[in-house]
Amino acid sequence: MTTPERPSGGYRQPSNLGDILERVLDKGLVIAGDIRVNLLDIELLTIKLRLVIASLETAKQVGIDWWEHDPWLTGDDHRLVEENRRLRERIAELEGDDRERRLEGGRDG
Repeated sequence: MTTPERPSGGYRQPSNLGDILERVLDKGLVIAGDIRVNLLDIELLTIKLRLVIASLETAKQVGIDWWEHDPWLTGDDHRLVEENRRLRERIAELEGDDRERRLEGGRDG
């Protein structure tokens, strides 16, 4: 059995899916596209799609590391819970101050 010859004179090795996937993850692959909906030359909707397929190491090399900071993925949601609690307390304080002002205004007026 002979292997197909490349135009450059070398022989081409058959690639299996694993080899192709390894190359894509090693180098990375970006697919980009835009969807625009216009009506009478008025842009109603624009959707920008960007798909990056790469290994974690390759993504980190190009500065993509969102999974390291996402509270949902890291389990570091206690910060968000604490911030939410503080914001609720502050809202309660502000609403309490507002009620007191309204009551005082009603007495004087």
